[in-house]
Amino acid sequence: MELLTYMAKSLVNNPDEVNVKKTERGNTVIFELSVAPEDMGKIIGKNGKRAQAIRSIMKAKYVKSGKRVVVDIVG
Repeated sequence: MELLTYMAKSLVNNPDEVNVKKTERGNTVIFELSVAPEDMGKIIGKNGKRAQAIRSIMKAKYVKSGKRVVVDIVG
């Protein structure tokens, strides 16, 4: 959770508005990342490449534990 928070705060103009909520359901870890509406473009990136990179990093972090990771980005 700290890694996702750090990455998001590094990318946005309003780091105080970054919120991460973690939920575990069985074998799945769900992260809900919320940012200020004007920072959505910075998190998503061109063609969603930045969002995909964030998701890949979070999945790599949990691969050894065998858990599935979902990162939802909300404005």
